Amino acid sequence: MSISGKKKRIDVIDKLLEACYQHNKDALFIMSLMHQYEERGSLSKKQLEGLLLKAKKAQDIPVNLIAAVEAIVLKMPTRDKTPVKDTSNKTEESGEKWETLIKEILNKYPQHKRILFLKAQLEQRKALPLTEQNEIEKFYQLLILKKK
Repeated sequence: MSISGKKKRIDVIDKLLEACYQHNKDALFIMSLMHQYEERGSLSKKQLEGLLLKAKKAQDIPVNLIAAVEAIVLKMPTRDKTPVKDTSNKTEESGEKWETLIKEILNKYPQHKRILFLKAQLEQRKALPLTEQNEIEKFYQLLILKKK
């Protein structure tokens, strides 16, 4: 009986691997999974799903082992491999808008502390939150547009 971890649990994955191996000793896939399980101590979700497909085809494997491994697979996270959308162009375009507004304000008021802070935020390539964008627009309207 295989035991793993500090909780002294029965290793159902190892038992299922052994049962599949006893069913067909020439199965390369099962032997490969056994080797990986011995080396790393775990299998990926896809590997476990493949093991379950093989185990369900065999008639003499206990149903409780299959059900236990199915429960383990259901608990595992499913990784989403969809590509991440590129949003860098949108931030650069909007960043340019804020840079021009900041430059105009600083041309008239070079020591404006809040605008200098927001300029530093943009230079560090940090996206400005909506509140700070509204703040720049407000300063621009108050200091530049009203003065002209």
